[in-house]
Formats: sequence, structure tokens, C-alpha cells
Amino acid sequence: MAGRREKGQSLRGSRIAVAIVIGVLIGCVMAFFFPQGLINPTTPSVQNRRIGKSNIQIDSSSCESSERIKMLKSDIISLSEKNSELKKQVRDLTEKLQLAEQGKDHAQKQFLALGEQHKAGPFGTVKALRTNPTVVPDDSVNPRLAKILEEVAVGKELIVALANSNVKEMLEVWFSSIKGVGIANYLVIALDDQIVEFCKSNNVPVYKRDPDEGIDVVGRTGGNHAVSGLKFRILREFLQLGYSVLLSDVDIVYLQNPFNHLYRDSDVESMTDGHNNMTAYGYNDVFDEPAMGWARYAHTMRIWVYNSGFFYIRPTIPAIELLDRVADRMARHQNLWDQAVFNEELFFPSHPGYDGLHAAKRTMDFYMFMNSKVLFKTVRKDAKLKKLKPVIVHINYHPDKLRRMKAVVEFYVNGKQDALDPFPDGSD
Repeated sequence: MAGRREKGQSLRGSRIAVAIVIGVLIGCVMAFFFPQGLINPTTPSVQNRRIGKSNIQIDSSSCESSERIKMLKSDIISLSEKNSELKKQVRDLTEKLQLAEQGKDHAQKQFLALGEQHKAGPFGTVKALRTNPTVVPDDSVNPRLAKILEEVAVGKELIVALANSNVKEMLEVWFSSIKGVGIANYLVIALDDQIVEFCKSNNVPVYKRDPDEGIDVVGRTGGNHAVSGLKFRILREFLQLGYSVLLSDVDIVYLQNPFNHLYRDSDVESMTDGHNNMTAYGYNDVFDEPAMGWARYAHTMRIWVYNSGFFYIRPTIPAIELLDRVADRMARHQNLWDQAVFNEELFFPSHPGYDGLHAAKRTMDFYMFMNSKVLFKTVRKDAKLKKLKPVIVHINYHPDKLRRMKAVVEFYVNGKQDALDPFPDGSD
């Protein structure tokens, strides 16, 4: 009995073990084929709650997206403005870099341009370089002006004058004398709309710059000296475009073509305010100081200033640096006279705390490029000198400019021999 009972219990335990194994296997199979179960536990009410919650989230995210879009648009506008400013800075830096590259090892480049370097020749045969190479033209500086200059300039050079309505009558005498000589390459830079229309009505080449408040205010209302100071900023573009400019004030009468009388061997070729050989071309002025005893005499070099109202300037690095120096000082110090600054930058040498300008310069023949002091104090009183015909006459020494300009036309053009007689040597 006991043996049969043990055998039955063993058989029952085996069956149970088999059942457990079969159950585990069935569970594994069901788990593999139905990972989410045979019955979906999600009821319709639960689904509705989830859908409602989802809609609320969508509405909320939609509002957030709208606000985000507004913020992104604002950021885009801000970045666009910053990008424009950065582009301007890049252009300015690129321009400075180009000028720096052109000025780098300048003397070396001159030698390379003129040929191989050589040893110094015999005594009396050595000549230094006088003519600096021109810059590489850059039309991107001002494409509109570049197009005008292509049409107006002859041989990459032209006469340029600045004018506003305050000098309208003198301007008419100015361009009439130019036309009378047969000069074609000249351009008026109009500083107001009235001058634009006036020039167009008289078939005079004219150019008005794009708006620039810093220049426009002075251009519209400024007097002779104020307007004169603007030219150093405006002329820079002409030089960058590769053109030589004969800068002219409008109180000038043209009697010959000046381009036939230029040397073109210097950065700046200017008329002088001097009235004889000494004052025009320089002299040794001895200063006497008796208290110094044996060393009482001190030798000084003197020359009368160049006239900043009539000069020929070539598109070279020193010439552009001259314009920048003068324009910078004029901008920082309102009461400076442009002619004084022009000469100081041209002539003052390097010294402690100051790097002088290394520009080549030439003084024009003061009888050919005549100032009004030479004419009224000397020439008109000398029978031989009266027979000379100057290239231009600049009424720079006298305030009654228009009357004297017309008298110059009468004397030299119309042959009226007493046209200059009524005027005093100086001003009343």
C-alpha cells in the first residue's frame, strides 16, 4: 500500500510539473505574438480624455509657435541690420587693406616698376625717383561716378569744381571761359539742386553726390571757405577711381588749356600765392638776433603757400594720404582754414610725435598760373608782362571777385586794354 501511494504521488507531481512547463511556454508564445495583450484596456472615455488633453496641448503649442514666430522675425530683422552694418565695416576694412597693401614696401615697388635695382652711378648722374606709381583703379567705390568720368575725362584726367547757388554768377563766368578755350574734360560737382538744373540748362557736365548729411549741410549753405574745405573729402573717390584731377575754384578765368602746361611728375602740382621768384619758389630768409653775438644770424627757409583752390593731383598713395590728412583735421577742428592745413601737411617734415607726408610736389609757373596779386600789382603795370597770356587767372587776393573776373575776360579775351585800370592793387 505504501509503495503504491508513493508511486501515485510521484506521478501526480510529474503531471503538475508538465502542466507548469506547458503554461510557461504558452505564456511566452502569447507574449511574443500579442505584446499589447488580447484585450485593449483603453476605454472610449479614456480615449476621449486623451483626445481632449491633446487638443489643449495643440492649442497651447499653437500660441507658443505664434509668439515664437514673432520673436524669430524680430531676431531676423535685428540680424539683418547687424549684417548690413558688418558689410559696411567689411567694405571699409577692405578699402583700408587695399590701400595698406598698395603702400607696403612702396619704394621697393617703385624700383620694381622701373626695372632692376642698380648701384649708384658716377657723381652727378644720380637722380632720385620723383614720380610715384598710380593706384589700381577701383570702380566699386562709386560705380555711378565711374560711369560719368568715363564719358567726361580725357586721358584719365579732368578739371573739377565744387559749386552751390551762392557762387552761381561766378560759376557762369568760369564755365564760359572753359568753353571758350575749347576744354571738354571738366565737371561741376553740384552741392544743391539749383546748380544741377543751372548746369544742365547750360550743357555743363554736372554730378551731384548721393545724400550725405555731413557734406550736404555745408554744401547748401556754406560760404567760399566752408565749401572749399569739402573738396578734400569729395576728391578722394576720383583718385580711387584712377583719375588725375585739376581741382579748380570757380573764381578763375581760363585763357588757355592748362593740360598743355602740366609736368605730371609729382603727386601734387599747385599754383602759388607767391608774387615773385623768391616768394613763389622759396628763399633763404636770414633771422638776426644780436644777443647771440657770433651766432646772431640764423638761416631759415621760406616759401609762400600753395593755393588750395587750384592744384593738379595724381591718383597716388601719397596724394590720397594728403586728402585724408586734411579732411581729418578739418573734421576735428571746425575753425581751420583748409589752405593752411593743406600746406602744413605738404611741407611739415617728420619729427618726434609726427610723421610727415612723403609726397612729391611742384610749384606752377606763377606767370602762367597767375594769382590776382601778380596781375593787379605787377603785370598790368608792365608793358612787356601785359603781352603775356597766362593759362589762368585766379582772383584769390580780392573780395570783389565777379567784377574782376569779368574785367580779366574783357582784357585778355576781348582785347579791352583799359579793362583792368579801374581797380586798386588791393581791396578797398
